[in-house]
Amino acid sequence: MASPLAALSPLDGRYARTADPLRVYFSEQALIRYRLRIELAWLEALAAERAIREPKPFSRATKAAFGRLVKEFSERDAEHIKNIEAETNHDVKAIEYWLKSKLATNREVHRSIEFVHFACTSEDVNNLAYALMIAESRDKVMLPALDRVVAALRELARRHAALPMLSRTHGQAATPTTVGKELANFAHRLRRARERIAGVTILGKTNGAVGNYNAHLMAYPAFDWERFCRRFVERLGLEFNAYTTQIEPHDWLAELLDAYARANSVLLDLDRDLWGYISLGYFAQKLKKGEVGSSTMPHKVNPIDFENSEGNVGVANALLRHLADKLPVSRWQRDLSDSTAQRNVGAALGHTLLAYAACLRGLGKLEADPRRLAADLESNWEVLAEAVQQVMRRHGVPDAYERLKAISRGKRLERARLAAFVRKLPIPAAAKKRLLALTPATYTGLAADLARRV
Repeated sequence: MASPLAALSPLDGRYARTADPLRVYFSEQALIRYRLRIELAWLEALAAERAIREPKPFSRATKAAFGRLVKEFSERDAEHIKNIEAETNHDVKAIEYWLKSKLATNREVHRSIEFVHFACTSEDVNNLAYALMIAESRDKVMLPALDRVVAALRELARRHAALPMLSRTHGQAATPTTVGKELANFAHRLRRARERIAGVTILGKTNGAVGNYNAHLMAYPAFDWERFCRRFVERLGLEFNAYTTQIEPHDWLAELLDAYARANSVLLDLDRDLWGYISLGYFAQKLKKGEVGSSTMPHKVNPIDFENSEGNVGVANALLRHLADKLPVSRWQRDLSDSTAQRNVGAALGHTLLAYAACLRGLGKLEADPRRLAADLESNWEVLAEAVQQVMRRHGVPDAYERLKAISRGKRLERARLAAFVRKLPIPAAAKKRLLALTPATYTGLAADLARRV
Protein backbone atom coordinates (compact mmCIF):
# COMPACT_ATOMS: atom_id res chain seq x y z
CA MET A 1 0.00 0.00 0.00
CA ALA A 2 1.25 3.50 -0.85
CA SER A 3 2.37 5.72 2.00
CA PRO A 4 -0.26 8.15 3.40
CA LEU A 5 2.19 10.83 2.27
CA ALA A 6 1.34 9.86 -1.32
CA ALA A 7 -2.44 9.92 -0.83
CA LEU A 8 -4.47 12.15 -3.13
CA SER A 9 -7.25 12.64 -0.58
CA PRO A 10 -6.48 14.02 2.90
CA LEU A 11 -8.94 11.43 4.24
CA ASP A 12 -6.41 8.76 3.24
CA GLY A 13 -3.38 10.91 4.04
CA ARG A 14 -3.14 13.59 6.70
CA TYR A 15 -6.42 12.63 8.39
CA ALA A 16 -6.34 8.88 7.79
CA ARG A 17 -6.36 7.96 11.48
CA THR A 18 -9.43 10.06 12.26
CA ALA A 19 -11.32 8.86 9.19
CA ASP A 20 -10.25 5.24 9.64
CA PRO A 21 -13.47 4.07 11.41
CA LEU A 22 -15.37 4.65 8.14
CA ARG A 23 -12.99 2.58 6.04
CA VAL A 24 -14.74 -0.70 6.94
CA TYR A 25 -17.97 0.73 5.49
CA PHE A 26 -16.97 2.85 2.49
CA SER A 27 -13.70 1.60 1.01
CA GLU A 28 -13.83 -0.23 -2.31
CA GLN A 29 -13.09 -3.48 -0.48
CA ALA A 30 -15.92 -2.78 1.96
CA LEU A 31 -18.38 -2.12 -0.86
CA ILE A 32 -17.45 -5.42 -2.51
CA ARG A 33 -17.83 -7.24 0.80
CA TYR A 34 -21.32 -5.77 1.34
CA ARG A 35 -22.32 -6.80 -2.18
CA LEU A 36 -21.05 -10.31 -1.47
CA ARG A 37 -23.11 -10.37 1.72
CA ILE A 38 -26.26 -9.51 -0.26
CA GLU A 39 -25.56 -12.08 -2.98
CA LEU A 40 -25.15 -14.85 -0.40
CA ALA A 41 -28.21 -13.77 1.59
CA TRP A 42 -30.29 -13.82 -1.63
CA LEU A 43 -29.02 -17.28 -2.60
CA GLU A 44 -29.76 -18.60 0.87
CA ALA A 45 -33.27 -17.09 0.85
CA LEU A 46 -34.07 -18.65 -2.54
CA ALA A 47 -32.85 -22.06 -1.39
CA ALA A 48 -34.95 -21.88 1.77
CA GLU A 49 -38.17 -21.16 -0.16
CA ARG A 50 -40.07 -24.43 -0.70
CA ALA A 51 -42.14 -23.06 -3.59
CA ILE A 52 -38.91 -22.62 -5.56
CA ARG A 53 -38.07 -26.30 -5.89
CA GLU A 54 -34.81 -26.34 -7.88
CA PRO A 55 -32.41 -24.95 -5.23
CA LYS A 56 -32.40 -27.04 -2.06
CA PRO A 57 -32.11 -25.65 1.48
CA PHE A 58 -28.53 -25.42 2.68
CA SER A 59 -27.10 -27.20 5.69
CA ARG A 60 -25.78 -25.41 8.76
CA ALA A 61 -22.25 -26.14 7.57
CA THR A 62 -22.85 -24.45 4.22
CA LYS A 63 -24.52 -21.45 5.85
CA ALA A 64 -21.52 -21.18 8.18
CA ALA A 65 -19.25 -21.30 5.13
CA PHE A 66 -21.23 -18.40 3.61
CA GLY A 67 -20.68 -16.45 6.81
CA ARG A 68 -16.94 -17.10 6.70
CA LEU A 69 -16.74 -15.94 3.08
CA VAL A 70 -18.06 -12.54 4.19
CA LYS A 71 -16.22 -12.33 7.52
CA GLU A 72 -12.85 -13.42 6.12
CA PHE A 73 -13.15 -11.51 2.86
CA SER A 74 -9.63 -10.21 2.28
CA GLU A 75 -7.80 -7.61 0.27
CA ARG A 76 -6.50 -10.44 -1.93
CA ASP A 77 -10.10 -11.55 -2.59
CA ALA A 78 -11.04 -7.98 -3.50
CA GLU A 79 -8.06 -7.75 -5.86
CA HIS A 80 -9.14 -10.98 -7.55
CA ILE A 81 -12.62 -9.53 -8.13
CA LYS A 82 -11.13 -6.29 -9.45
CA ASN A 83 -9.07 -8.33 -11.93
CA ILE A 84 -12.26 -10.00 -13.17
CA GLU A 85 -13.90 -6.57 -13.39
CA ALA A 86 -11.01 -5.35 -15.53
CA GLU A 87 -12.06 -7.96 -18.08
CA THR A 88 -15.87 -7.73 -17.76
CA ASN A 89 -15.98 -3.94 -17.20
CA HIS A 90 -18.80 -4.65 -14.74
CA ASP A 91 -18.26 -4.57 -10.99
CA VAL A 92 -21.29 -6.59 -9.85
CA LYS A 93 -20.95 -9.23 -12.56
CA ALA A 94 -17.34 -9.68 -11.47
CA ILE A 95 -18.57 -10.55 -7.95
CA GLU A 96 -21.04 -13.07 -9.37
CA TYR A 97 -18.27 -14.82 -11.37
CA TRP A 98 -15.90 -14.83 -8.40
CA LEU A 99 -18.57 -16.16 -6.06
CA LYS A 100 -19.52 -18.96 -8.44
CA SER A 101 -15.89 -20.00 -8.66
CA LYS A 102 -15.56 -19.99 -4.86
CA LEU A 103 -18.72 -22.06 -4.40
CA ALA A 104 -18.08 -24.50 -7.23
CA THR A 105 -16.22 -26.98 -5.03
CA ASN A 106 -19.10 -27.21 -2.54
CA ARG A 107 -21.27 -30.10 -3.77
CA GLU A 108 -24.30 -28.89 -1.88
CA VAL A 109 -24.09 -25.44 -3.46
CA HIS A 110 -23.01 -26.64 -6.90
CA ARG A 111 -26.48 -27.96 -7.78
CA SER A 112 -27.87 -24.47 -7.11
CA ILE A 113 -24.98 -22.50 -8.61
CA GLU A 114 -27.14 -20.85 -11.29
CA PHE A 115 -29.25 -19.26 -8.57
CA VAL A 116 -26.37 -16.99 -7.65
CA HIS A 117 -27.64 -13.53 -8.69
CA PHE A 118 -30.91 -15.12 -9.89
CA ALA A 119 -33.34 -12.59 -11.47
CA CYS A 120 -31.27 -9.72 -10.09
CA THR A 121 -30.26 -6.53 -11.76
CA SER A 122 -27.05 -5.08 -10.38
CA GLU A 123 -29.01 -2.45 -8.51
CA ASP A 124 -30.89 -5.11 -6.56
CA VAL A 125 -27.52 -5.88 -4.99
CA ASN A 126 -26.10 -2.36 -4.97
CA ASN A 127 -29.02 -0.57 -3.33
CA LEU A 128 -29.10 -3.09 -0.49
CA ALA A 129 -25.32 -3.02 -0.06
CA TYR A 130 -25.30 0.77 0.18
CA ALA A 131 -28.32 0.75 2.48
CA LEU A 132 -26.53 -1.54 4.94
CA MET A 133 -23.25 0.39 4.65
CA ILE A 134 -24.96 3.67 5.39
CA ALA A 135 -27.20 2.28 8.14
CA GLU A 136 -24.37 0.55 9.97
CA SER A 137 -21.94 3.46 9.64
CA ARG A 138 -24.64 5.78 10.97
CA ASP A 139 -25.33 3.64 14.02
CA LYS A 140 -21.79 2.53 14.82
CA VAL A 141 -19.65 5.53 13.87
CA MET A 142 -21.45 8.77 13.00
CA LEU A 143 -24.09 8.96 15.73
CA PRO A 144 -21.68 7.92 18.52
CA ALA A 145 -19.23 10.60 17.33
CA LEU A 146 -21.95 13.25 17.33
CA ASP A 147 -23.11 12.03 20.75
CA ARG A 148 -19.62 12.71 22.12
CA VAL A 149 -19.82 16.32 20.94
CA VAL A 150 -23.26 16.74 22.53
CA ALA A 151 -22.07 15.14 25.78
CA ALA A 152 -19.07 17.48 25.95
CA LEU A 153 -21.32 20.50 25.36
CA ARG A 154 -23.76 19.36 28.05
CA GLU A 155 -20.95 18.91 30.56
CA LEU A 156 -19.56 22.39 29.84
CA ALA A 157 -23.06 23.88 29.90
CA ARG A 158 -23.75 22.49 33.35
CA ARG A 159 -20.30 23.37 34.69
CA HIS A 160 -20.70 27.00 33.59
CA ALA A 161 -24.48 27.21 34.01
CA ALA A 162 -24.33 30.25 36.29
CA LEU A 163 -21.22 31.97 34.91
CA PRO A 164 -22.53 35.32 33.60
CA MET A 165 -21.56 36.53 30.16
CA LEU A 166 -22.32 39.60 28.09
CA SER A 167 -24.42 38.77 25.05
CA ARG A 168 -23.73 40.33 21.69
CA THR A 169 -26.61 40.81 19.29
CA HIS A 170 -25.49 42.34 15.98
CA GLY A 171 -22.02 42.28 17.53
CA GLN A 172 -23.06 44.90 20.11
CA ALA A 173 -23.38 44.61 23.88
CA ALA A 174 -26.78 43.13 24.75
CA THR A 175 -28.80 41.54 27.55
CA PRO A 176 -26.53 39.25 29.62
CA THR A 177 -26.70 35.48 29.50
CA THR A 178 -24.48 32.76 30.97
CA VAL A 179 -21.70 30.77 29.35
CA GLY A 180 -23.57 27.59 30.19
CA LYS A 181 -26.80 28.72 28.58
CA GLU A 182 -25.07 29.57 25.30
CA LEU A 183 -23.46 26.13 25.19
CA ALA A 184 -26.76 24.52 26.18
CA ASN A 185 -28.39 26.11 23.13
CA PHE A 186 -25.99 24.21 20.88
CA ALA A 187 -26.33 20.97 22.84
CA HIS A 188 -30.09 21.14 22.38
CA ARG A 189 -29.86 21.97 18.67
CA LEU A 190 -27.36 19.21 17.96
CA ARG A 191 -29.43 16.70 19.92
CA ARG A 192 -32.46 17.52 17.77
CA ALA A 193 -30.32 17.29 14.64
CA ARG A 194 -29.09 13.91 15.83
CA GLU A 195 -32.68 12.72 16.20
CA ARG A 196 -33.36 13.73 12.59
CA ILE A 197 -30.37 11.74 11.37
CA ALA A 198 -31.33 8.70 13.45
CA GLY A 199 -34.97 8.95 12.40
CA VAL A 200 -34.47 8.55 8.65
CA THR A 201 -35.95 5.23 7.51
CA ILE A 202 -33.65 3.32 5.15
CA LEU A 203 -35.28 1.62 2.18
CA GLY A 204 -34.35 -1.21 -0.15
CA LYS A 205 -35.69 -3.12 -3.15
CA THR A 206 -35.16 -6.40 -5.06
CA ASN A 207 -37.63 -6.15 -7.94
CA GLY A 208 -35.54 -6.62 -11.06
CA ALA A 209 -34.45 -4.68 -14.11
CA VAL A 210 -37.18 -2.03 -14.09
CA GLY A 211 -38.96 -2.72 -10.82
CA ASN A 212 -41.74 -5.02 -12.12
CA TYR A 213 -40.44 -8.58 -11.39
CA ASN A 214 -40.48 -9.35 -15.12
CA ALA A 215 -37.75 -12.02 -15.06
CA HIS A 216 -38.91 -13.42 -11.72
CA LEU A 217 -42.40 -14.12 -13.04
CA MET A 218 -41.15 -15.56 -16.31
CA ALA A 219 -39.19 -18.19 -14.39
CA TYR A 220 -41.84 -18.85 -11.69
CA PRO A 221 -45.21 -17.43 -12.89
CA ALA A 222 -47.26 -18.64 -9.92
CA PHE A 223 -44.92 -17.47 -7.16
CA ASP A 224 -45.66 -14.39 -5.01
CA TRP A 225 -42.43 -12.57 -5.71
CA GLU A 226 -43.44 -9.27 -4.18
CA ARG A 227 -44.19 -10.92 -0.83
CA PHE A 228 -40.93 -12.89 -0.96
CA CYS A 229 -38.84 -9.83 -1.82
CA ARG A 230 -40.51 -7.75 0.85
CA ARG A 231 -39.62 -10.35 3.47
CA PHE A 232 -36.06 -10.54 2.18
CA VAL A 233 -35.51 -6.78 2.42
CA GLU A 234 -37.16 -6.51 5.82
CA ARG A 235 -35.00 -9.32 7.22
CA LEU A 236 -32.00 -7.18 6.37
CA GLY A 237 -33.43 -4.54 8.72
CA LEU A 238 -34.61 -2.24 5.93
CA GLU A 239 -38.00 -0.94 4.82
CA PHE A 240 -39.24 -2.38 1.52
CA ASN A 241 -39.82 0.04 -1.35
CA ALA A 242 -42.44 -1.44 -3.69
CA TYR A 243 -42.27 1.36 -6.29
CA THR A 244 -38.97 1.81 -8.11
CA THR A 245 -37.43 1.79 -11.57
CA GLN A 246 -34.22 -0.16 -12.05
CA ILE A 247 -32.81 1.81 -9.11
CA GLU A 248 -34.19 2.49 -5.68
CA PRO A 249 -34.78 6.23 -6.15
CA HIS A 250 -32.52 7.42 -3.29
CA ASP A 251 -35.13 9.67 -1.69
CA TRP A 252 -34.35 8.28 1.77
CA LEU A 253 -30.64 8.79 1.14
CA ALA A 254 -31.18 12.40 0.11
CA GLU A 255 -33.19 12.90 3.31
CA LEU A 256 -30.40 11.40 5.40
CA LEU A 257 -27.61 13.35 3.71
CA ASP A 258 -29.61 16.53 4.15
CA ALA A 259 -30.04 15.69 7.85
CA TYR A 260 -26.28 15.31 8.19
CA ALA A 261 -25.78 18.64 6.41
CA ARG A 262 -28.23 20.41 8.72
CA ALA A 263 -26.46 19.02 11.79
CA ASN A 264 -23.19 20.23 10.28
CA SER A 265 -24.63 23.72 9.90
CA VAL A 266 -25.34 23.79 13.63
CA LEU A 267 -21.78 22.62 14.26
CA LEU A 268 -20.49 25.39 12.00
CA ASP A 269 -22.42 27.96 14.05
CA LEU A 270 -20.88 26.54 17.22
CA ASP A 271 -17.36 26.58 15.74
CA ARG A 272 -17.65 30.24 14.77
CA ASP A 273 -19.19 31.34 18.07
CA LEU A 274 -16.50 29.62 20.12
CA TRP A 275 -13.82 31.06 17.83
CA GLY A 276 -15.27 34.49 18.57
CA TYR A 277 -15.47 33.92 22.33
CA ILE A 278 -11.81 32.83 22.35
CA SER A 279 -10.96 36.01 20.42
CA LEU A 280 -12.79 38.08 23.06
CA GLY A 281 -10.88 36.33 25.83
CA TYR A 282 -13.96 34.68 27.33
CA PHE A 283 -12.18 31.35 26.93
CA ALA A 284 -8.51 30.49 27.13
CA GLN A 285 -7.19 27.25 25.64
CA LYS A 286 -5.27 24.62 27.57
CA LEU A 287 -1.66 24.48 26.55
CA LYS A 288 0.04 21.32 25.32
CA LYS A 289 3.76 20.99 25.87
CA GLY A 290 5.71 21.21 22.65
CA GLU A 291 2.95 22.78 20.57
CA VAL A 292 3.60 25.89 18.49
CA GLY A 293 0.87 28.41 17.63
CA SER A 294 2.73 30.44 15.04
CA SER A 295 5.97 29.95 13.12
CA THR A 296 7.00 33.51 13.96
CA MET A 297 4.87 34.74 16.92
CA PRO A 298 5.76 32.70 20.03
CA HIS A 299 2.82 33.97 22.10
CA LYS A 300 0.08 32.58 19.83
CA VAL A 301 -2.42 29.90 20.96
CA ASN A 302 -4.69 29.70 17.94
CA PRO A 303 -8.23 28.19 17.91
CA ILE A 304 -7.14 25.74 15.22
CA ASP A 305 -9.52 22.93 16.21
CA PHE A 306 -12.61 25.04 15.61
CA GLU A 307 -11.09 26.34 12.38
CA ASN A 308 -10.36 22.77 11.26
CA SER A 309 -13.91 21.77 12.12
CA GLU A 310 -15.31 24.73 10.18
CA GLY A 311 -13.24 23.90 7.10
CA ASN A 312 -14.30 20.27 7.09
CA VAL A 313 -17.96 21.20 7.53
CA GLY A 314 -17.64 23.26 4.38
CA VAL A 315 -16.21 20.38 2.35
CA ALA A 316 -18.67 17.89 3.84
CA ASN A 317 -21.73 20.03 3.17
CA ALA A 318 -20.68 20.76 -0.40
CA LEU A 319 -20.65 17.01 -1.01
CA LEU A 320 -23.70 16.20 1.11
CA ARG A 321 -25.88 18.82 -0.52
CA HIS A 322 -24.72 17.96 -4.02
CA LEU A 323 -25.49 14.28 -3.41
CA ALA A 324 -28.85 15.06 -1.80
CA ASP A 325 -29.81 17.06 -4.90
CA LYS A 326 -28.31 14.73 -7.48
CA LEU A 327 -29.07 11.19 -6.33
CA PRO A 328 -32.91 11.31 -6.53
CA VAL A 329 -32.70 12.47 -10.17
CA SER A 330 -32.25 9.72 -12.80
CA ARG A 331 -33.12 9.71 -16.49
CA TRP A 332 -36.05 7.41 -17.26
CA GLN A 333 -35.59 3.98 -15.70
CA ARG A 334 -31.94 4.64 -14.85
CA ASP A 335 -28.64 6.17 -15.83
CA LEU A 336 -25.22 5.63 -14.27
CA SER A 337 -24.65 9.15 -12.99
CA ASP A 338 -25.92 8.13 -9.54
CA SER A 339 -23.43 5.26 -9.36
CA THR A 340 -20.29 7.36 -9.58
CA ALA A 341 -21.76 10.10 -7.37
CA GLN A 342 -22.86 7.65 -4.68
CA ARG A 343 -19.28 6.47 -4.22
CA ASN A 344 -18.59 9.84 -2.57
CA VAL A 345 -20.96 9.30 0.36
CA GLY A 346 -18.01 7.96 2.35
CA ALA A 347 -15.98 11.08 1.60
CA ALA A 348 -18.85 13.33 2.69
CA LEU A 349 -19.23 11.44 5.95
CA GLY A 350 -15.45 11.33 6.35
CA HIS A 351 -15.21 15.12 6.35
CA THR A 352 -18.20 15.24 8.69
CA LEU A 353 -16.42 12.88 11.08
CA LEU A 354 -13.29 15.08 10.91
CA ALA A 355 -15.45 18.10 11.80
CA TYR A 356 -16.93 16.29 14.81
CA ALA A 357 -13.49 15.18 16.01
CA ALA A 358 -11.89 18.61 15.63
CA CYS A 359 -14.74 20.34 17.45
CA LEU A 360 -14.54 17.79 20.26
CA ARG A 361 -10.79 18.45 20.63
CA GLY A 362 -11.48 22.15 20.79
CA LEU A 363 -14.15 21.74 23.45
CA GLY A 364 -11.72 19.72 25.53
CA LYS A 365 -9.23 22.62 25.57
CA LEU A 366 -11.63 25.38 26.65
CA GLU A 367 -11.09 27.13 29.98
CA ALA A 368 -13.52 29.93 30.82
CA ASP A 369 -11.97 33.16 32.14
CA PRO A 370 -14.36 34.52 34.82
CA ARG A 371 -12.31 37.70 35.28
CA ARG A 372 -12.47 38.63 31.60
CA LEU A 373 -16.18 37.84 31.50
CA ALA A 374 -16.80 39.95 34.62
CA ALA A 375 -14.80 42.87 33.26
CA ASP A 376 -16.82 42.94 30.06
CA LEU A 377 -20.08 42.96 32.00
CA GLU A 378 -18.87 45.70 34.34
CA SER A 379 -18.02 47.87 31.34
CA ASN A 380 -21.53 47.71 29.91
CA TRP A 381 -24.09 48.90 32.47
CA GLU A 382 -26.22 50.23 29.62
CA VAL A 383 -27.51 46.67 29.08
CA LEU A 384 -29.67 47.19 32.18
CA ALA A 385 -31.69 49.86 30.34
CA GLU A 386 -33.96 47.05 29.16
CA ALA A 387 -34.66 45.92 32.73
CA VAL A 388 -35.35 49.44 34.00
CA GLN A 389 -37.66 50.15 31.07
CA GLN A 390 -39.82 47.07 31.72
CA VAL A 391 -40.25 47.92 35.41
CA MET A 392 -41.22 51.47 34.42
CA ARG A 393 -43.81 50.10 31.97
CA ARG A 394 -45.27 47.80 34.62
CA HIS A 395 -45.83 50.71 36.96
CA GLY A 396 -47.31 53.01 34.33
CA VAL A 397 -44.41 55.41 33.90
CA PRO A 398 -44.96 57.07 30.47
CA ASP A 399 -42.38 57.13 27.68
CA ALA A 400 -40.22 54.49 29.38
CA TYR A 401 -38.47 53.34 26.20
CA GLU A 402 -37.80 56.87 24.96
CA ARG A 403 -36.41 58.04 28.33
CA LEU A 404 -33.97 55.14 28.54
CA LYS A 405 -33.03 55.54 24.89
CA ALA A 406 -32.09 59.16 25.53
CA ILE A 407 -29.50 58.26 28.16
CA SER A 408 -28.20 54.96 26.78
CA ARG A 409 -28.37 54.55 22.98
CA GLY A 410 -24.86 54.46 21.56
CA LYS A 411 -23.43 55.61 24.90
CA ARG A 412 -21.63 54.19 27.88
CA LEU A 413 -24.05 54.33 30.79
CA GLU A 414 -22.11 54.34 34.03
CA ARG A 415 -23.43 52.63 37.17
CA ALA A 416 -23.77 55.86 39.12
CA ARG A 417 -25.73 57.62 36.39
CA LEU A 418 -28.13 54.67 36.02
CA ALA A 419 -28.63 54.58 39.78
CA ALA A 420 -29.39 58.28 39.86
CA PHE A 421 -31.97 57.79 37.10
CA VAL A 422 -33.64 54.92 39.01
CA ARG A 423 -33.80 56.86 42.30
CA LYS A 424 -35.89 59.58 40.62
CA LEU A 425 -38.46 57.17 39.18
CA PRO A 426 -42.06 57.33 40.47
CA ILE A 427 -42.22 53.58 41.20
CA PRO A 428 -42.75 51.60 44.44
CA ALA A 429 -39.81 51.45 46.83
CA ALA A 430 -39.52 47.66 46.55
CA ALA A 431 -39.24 47.86 42.76
CA LYS A 432 -36.70 50.66 43.06
CA LYS A 433 -34.66 48.60 45.54
CA ARG A 434 -34.59 45.60 43.16
CA LEU A 435 -33.37 47.78 40.30
CA LEU A 436 -30.66 49.41 42.40
CA ALA A 437 -29.41 45.98 43.48
CA LEU A 438 -29.29 44.72 39.90
CA THR A 439 -25.95 44.39 38.09
CA PRO A 440 -25.11 43.17 34.58
CA ALA A 441 -23.74 39.97 36.16
CA THR A 442 -27.01 39.21 37.95
CA TYR A 443 -29.34 40.14 35.08
CA THR A 444 -29.38 36.68 33.51
CA GLY A 445 -33.00 35.57 33.85
CA LEU A 446 -33.47 31.80 33.74
CA ALA A 447 -30.20 31.18 31.93
CA ALA A 448 -28.62 29.09 34.69
CA ASP A 449 -31.70 26.93 35.16
CA LEU A 450 -32.02 26.33 31.43
CA ALA A 451 -28.36 25.39 31.18
CA ARG A 452 -28.64 22.85 34.00
CA ARG A 453 -31.65 21.18 32.38
CA VAL A 454 -30.10 20.53 28.96
